[in-house]
Amino acid sequence: MMVKVGMVSLGCPKNQMDAELMLASIETAEYTLVSDAALADVVVINTCGFIESAKREAIETILEFAQLKKEGQIKRIVVTGCFAERYRDELMTELPECDAIIGLGANRDIAGIIREVIDGETVMRFPDKSCWTLDGSRVQTTPHFFAYLRVGDGCDNRCAYCAIPMIRGPLRSRNMDMLVDEARALAENGVRELVLVAQDTTLYGVDIYGEPRLPELLEQLCDIDGLRWIRLLYCYPEHVTGRLLEVMAAQDKIVKYMDIPIQHASAKVLRDMNRNAGAVSMEFVRRVRAAVPGIVLRTTVMTGFPGEGEEEFTELCEFVREAKFERLGCFAFSPEEGTPAAEMSGQLTDDVKQHRQELVMEEQFRVLEAFNNSRIGQTVEVLVESYDRYAECWFGRTAADAPDIDCKVFFTADGVSPGQFVHVKITDVMDFDLIAELA
Repeated sequence: MMVKVGMVSLGCPKNQMDAELMLASIETAEYTLVSDAALADVVVINTCGFIESAKREAIETILEFAQLKKEGQIKRIVVTGCFAERYRDELMTELPECDAIIGLGANRDIAGIIREVIDGETVMRFPDKSCWTLDGSRVQTTPHFFAYLRVGDGCDNRCAYCAIPMIRGPLRSRNMDMLVDEARALAENGVRELVLVAQDTTLYGVDIYGEPRLPELLEQLCDIDGLRWIRLLYCYPEHVTGRLLEVMAAQDKIVKYMDIPIQHASAKVLRDMNRNAGAVSMEFVRRVRAAVPGIVLRTTVMTGFPGEGEEEFTELCEFVREAKFERLGCFAFSPEEGTPAAEMSGQLTDDVKQHRQELVMEEQFRVLEAFNNSRIGQTVEVLVESYDRYAECWFGRTAADAPDIDCKVFFTADGVSPGQFVHVKITDVMDFDLIAELA
């Protein structure tokens, strides 16, 4: 019997890498993969469980497919990922529509688990997380011209608000030779932009080589024919070394873009967060900008952490205003079960947390508006992503924009195609995005 399998993957690019490895295992087992999970016999839901909004999305997605199962449109539901790993005991009780709840360590057995649920079995399996290899064949789920390269998983940082070490376990870096081989294979298949990810990309190699080896990995990746852009996400500021900045400045393929989540600007709040490096200073920001001319900096900050007073919040707003991060995301603190921050005194109301988040984003909008306006008249290189049939124009990204999280450039052109690099002249700004014409 031909069994159709569909997958819904939620959450971050690291979770997406788990999905790609599982899809390759499913495909090897000769099941039929379908892009529309609602048309599958078996649906694998790869969940995120990092913060409250992600948990709600996971539950809503499971319930959506539970309804389809009730209506007879699909037959079986398999739930995996961070949400399943974290809430294993509650899920089967609260969501009996699920046929399998499995932990991260069971992802390697996904093809066999699908066979078990098809045969009518109910599966609960939670082996050690280290059973799940980070290497192997993958089914690329991003557009053909860009891909994520996961250099490691897990985290040794013990930030007071974060459940990732509980869910994913300690840092596990991947072998450098295997990473280079994987990147070369991706380039041979048409990938032009490679986006490096991990929980803390800058710590790559510490666990297996005894020291951070990200600069050396980058130099090897830059030697791969076909790659045009190499991008870094999730670089903790305390681990951004002079050597890393030298490599970024020297290598043309490494886009001048770095994601450095600072979380806050107040030394007191960061101490409470157990962010041991302390506050990121303007001196650090200036040093990075001086070492890599033209670099675009992205960061993430959090409002409403327990004990954040008006003075600490003002300090954060002033730093956002002064540092002028070209890209910034802000999240309201979410108390996560099992983390020290969830039990701290000084918890703020949701209204206060949300209001402060909105104020930070108002500050950031002014920064972004000034940055975008400064680009009018510039000619920039754009990686073409797709055609917007409603706006009747093409759109893409500059080197200053990471996929799915940053700005777009919209332009009209004939004879271009997704994955192509073109030069455009910026003519206008539209909200957060840019308008351009072919140069």
